Amino acid sequence: MNEQIMQIAERLKGLRESLDLSPAEMAIQMNKSEKDILKYESGKVDIPISYLFDVAQKFEIDTSTLLSGDEPRMSAYFLTRRGKGNFVERTQAYKYQGLAGGYRHPKAEPFEVTVEPREEPLYLNTHEGQEFNYVLEGRLLLEINSKKLILNPGDSIYFDSSYPHGMKAMDEKPVKFLAVILQ
Repeated sequence: MNEQIMQIAERLKGLRESLDLSPAEMAIQMNKSEKDILKYESGKVDIPISYLFDVAQKFEIDTSTLLSGDEPRMSAYFLTRRGKGNFVERTQAYKYQGLAGGYRHPKAEPFEVTVEPREEPLYLNTHEGQEFNYVLEGRLLLEINSKKLILNPGDSIYFDSSYPHGMKAMDEKPVKFLAVILQ
């Protein structure tokens, strides 16, 4: 796994330990298996962004703190210049650029997501809340609750993110889209 995932894993473990929770207790708190908690904290597997979002909500910290290690400071506004947001490369296929990383206690988590073309099957995930996706470039295959939809540039979708969902780039070209996760 890459260095960023290792650092995020260390922050997850550090948070759990600072809360004086065992892996088993954290598993109960997060409605996950103890095995999942230990995998995420090992840094050897991809950590779903939805899990980071859920941990941040549960323990009232900012998702950007888990992603970057920096504590957000802005409360009136936070400006992210083009290409300057916090980048997180969870896998070679998904790259997230946080767009509100310096804003304290956001009610939504906006990201610019780049999905690289890949041969692997769609990875489905779920998380609490709702999600809005707006395609900026490329064509995106979105599967949600077993329904497959193709989104083109300018298309958007708003959905209940507790349903299994996943994205895949079409036409062997990368896709960029704006994703906003709301709790």
